[in-house]
Amino acid sequence: MELKIGDKVALVIGVETTLGYTVLIDQSIEGLLYKNEVFKPLEEGQKTIGFIKNIREDGKIDVSLQPMGYRNTIHGDKEKIITHLIKNGGILNLTDKSSPEAIKFHLQMSKKAFKRALGSLYKEKKVLLFPDKIQKK
Repeated sequence: MELKIGDKVALVIGVETTLGYTVLIDQSIEGLLYKNEVFKPLEEGQKTIGFIKNIREDGKIDVSLQPMGYRNTIHGDKEKIITHLIKNGGILNLTDKSSPEAIKFHLQMSKKAFKRALGSLYKEKKVLLFPDKIQKK
């Protein structure tokens, strides 16, 4: 099986390690999903979809639960922010200065993804930015 970076693959979650989770890729190859890239609870034996993130020189494979690249992720991240804004009466008490932990807790995304999506929403004039909150236009 010839895998390339960015390929969509079937994953079975394995044991949790200090680095992350071992995974079985397409029922045949072992890989690693790093903890800092997991934004939802995972259980051993759980089946999910993932993406090849890196194929290292030693042959080991790193995977991600999110598709690779800006174009593949920005739309979903923007939708997530807008959905939370609507649920909370048009206000979200997060900003680009919020902690990564707060962003992960509320939106299940990294701070980097949040800032990228927020910037895009601001440029599209869909949100207003304040020192202590975001408001939907």
